Order: sequence, then structure tokens, then C-alpha cells
Amino acid sequence: MKQDTNEAIYDARVFGVPKMMVLGFQHMFAMFGATVLVPALTGLSVSATLLFAGLGTLLFHFLTKGKVPAFLGSSFAYLAGYAAIAPNGEKELLPYACAGVACSALLYFILAGLIKAFSVEKVMKFFPPIVTGPIIIAIGLTLSASAITNCSADWLVAIVAIVIVIACNIWGKGMIRIIPIILGVLGSYAVGALCHDVDFSAIRDAAWIGLPFHMNDTVFSIFQNLDSTLLINAIITIMPIALATMVEHIGDICAISSTVGKNFIKDPGLHRTLCGDGAATLIASLFGAPANTTYGENTGVLSLTKVFDPRVIRIAAYLAILFSFSPKFAAVVSSMPTATIGGVSLVLYGMISAVGVRNLVENHVDFSKSRNVIIAALILVLAIGIKYFNASGAISFTIGTVTISLTGLAVAAVIGIVLNAVLPGKDYTFTADEVAEETEEFNSEAE
Repeated sequence: MKQDTNEAIYDARVFGVPKMMVLGFQHMFAMFGATVLVPALTGLSVSATLLFAGLGTLLFHFLTKGKVPAFLGSSFAYLAGYAAIAPNGEKELLPYACAGVACSALLYFILAGLIKAFSVEKVMKFFPPIVTGPIIIAIGLTLSASAITNCSADWLVAIVAIVIVIACNIWGKGMIRIIPIILGVLGSYAVGALCHDVDFSAIRDAAWIGLPFHMNDTVFSIFQNLDSTLLINAIITIMPIALATMVEHIGDICAISSTVGKNFIKDPGLHRTLCGDGAATLIASLFGAPANTTYGENTGVLSLTKVFDPRVIRIAAYLAILFSFSPKFAAVVSSMPTATIGGVSLVLYGMISAVGVRNLVENHVDFSKSRNVIIAALILVLAIGIKYFNASGAISFTIGTVTISLTGLAVAAVIGIVLNAVLPGKDYTFTADEVAEETEEFNSEAE
């Protein structure tokens, strides 16, 4: 019997290898916004970003027993940290920023240990939907400005991408409905090329094969002439950002569980997913690549396509690794019209916030209660307000001779967790079976 593409698909092998490869390409394309934008804003390598996004994803799947259909892409939450240490993308300063990110990854293992020791139920009391939901919403909203900025480079090209994604997803049949992102990218890329928005000179000059990273760009290079003060400042400045990314991770795993219809909080367990995320971030940062995180864009693709097979994600990871060794491919990615990235991101970033809203709705968060209104309001205002408060998107203060910068997401995460802990009227009790109930609902609806 032929698989109905309107139904959830848990085994993509029904499509055959060629179509699975196409699906893998789509997930790789979905994280291109960060692949291009994060290195462009920070000065890090596009090729290294591709390599360690792929390796990080495979490591994550290994540690989570290959059960979670999650792709690990570059985290936007760390942009302020990189900017604080290397404001102009200075090559000699970026390794120190990466060292700070590597240290922040250790917090993932600490939280995973606490969950393993005290149970996910006790730890999750500090991360209820009234905290994780608004944080996820804020993540999408804080990214929205970059999508609009990218779109404004050429609204025609951006609108082509948006229209193709929407049209393919709503009215498409068969594989057309399953690969809207790829079609949106290719269609708008072609329009951009016709509009002379693509510079092909860099593509012509780039080599076909090359190393994705150089040792001078890694954390190990700083020990040749170590500036201990700068290293300490980088660690203190960047480590708090992990509070936001860990909350983002928990929200992402809950969102993926709800989207896919499987309880990943319980199996393979939140402690495993946290370890996978932390390990991927640690390795990536040590070798000069951006911090990794479970990627909302790819969760958006899951929601769009209804193809939930982790094998497709691993194909995307292998493809990312393969193409990381091609400077020419990196040049192709880098030459992609800014508006193309903007158009696709506009849809996907919106879906991140929509997932946060869904998190609140499906958990029946009661906004008639003042405590819930206050927590959500402060999380959203702090995350977005601080993001656009200044050029760095962070607030800074000095302790002794060390200046510490905190992003809006980090501040919002801490405030949300603290307010939830101290304000009276807590009525949320997390159990691993709670996600199971949501997934049973999902499955019954799918049937």
C-alpha cells in the first residue's frame, strides 16, 4: 500500500534511497540560515560549521540511541558572546570566545547529571511550560529581525521563496509536499541569479577539495601565547548563555516529542539528549566552529513534511560532513542570495515561535492566573528588549576588572526560572508520562 504523505512517516525507507537523499538535503538546507549567518557575523569558518554540525548531529544520535530526529545546528544564542570577546571577528580573539563556549558546554553535563541523580520529574519542576513556552516564542521572535533584514535585500527573491514553500506545503502532492524547503531555496536562488543578486566569482575561484578547518583557528592555538585574563573573561562572559540554550534544548525536545508523537523525555531520556547537545557543542567549539544546539528550523521541517525518521536526519549530517571538505560548496552556500535565506527563515523562524505557543496551549497554561502572566510577560520583554537594547544585544556589568555580558535570552531564562520557583500558586507537576499522553493524542489524531 502506498504511503499517504498526509500521514506521519516513521520509516522513510518506504520512499527508497534517492528520495531519502532528497529529504536529507532538505534538512541540510534548513540549517543553512545559521550555516551562513553565524559564521558571517562571527568570523568563524563556514566549512568548519558544516563539518561539526554534521559530526555533532551524529554524536547526538549516538548518545541518544538513534531515536531522536533532531539536527544540531549553530546556536544564535551565543552571538552576543562572540561579539563581546571578538567584536570585529578578530582571528586572534575568536579562539578565546570558542574556549568560553566550550566551558559553557560543561553545564549541559551537570544538568544531565542532576536529572540522572534526582529524576527528570524533580528537575523539570524548574522548567515548566510557562517558562519553556515563552522562551521558545522569544527565540523565534528574536530571530525574526534577521529574517526581515535578509528579506529586505531583495523582497522579490524572498517572496518567491515564501510563496514556493507555502504553495508546496499546502497544495503540493507526493514528494512536492515533502520537500518545500529545497524547492523554495532552489526557486528563489534561480530568481536571484536572474536578478544578478549572485556573485559567481567566489565560486569560480574556490577549490573543489580542501580542509574544513585550520589549527590556528582552534582553541588549542591560544596555548601558544596564552592571555589568561582574556580567557577568564571569555569563560565568565559566555558561560551564562548556556542557561538559555539548555532551556531552549528542553523546549526543543518537548516540541520534537509533541511533533513526532513519541516521548523522548522518557526514552531515550532528557539526560541523554542534554549530553548529546553538550558533547556536540564542546567538540565544535574546541575546533573553531559555532556552538551547536537542537535546531528549531529542522523541527519546523519535521512539522511541515511529517517525515519523522531519524535516518533522514543522519543523511543530512553525512551530507554536511561531505560538503564541508569542498571549499567550492562553501562558496556556493555563501553566495546564496541573502533574500533567499531571509524568505525561508521567515517561515521557519515563525514556526519556532508557533511551537512555543503550541507548548503553552497543549499544556493548558492558565493565563487567568497573574503569576503565569507575569512570568511570560517578563520572559518575552526581557529577551526581546535586551536583544534590541544595543548593538551587542546584551547587557554588561563589571565585577572587578572583568566585564560580563548577558544576552536577553540568558537573562530571560534566569528570571523565568527564578520567578517560577518563588512565586506562589505553582500547579505544574511534570511526569515523563505527560509527554506520553500528548503523543497518544497526536497518534489518535493521525489515525
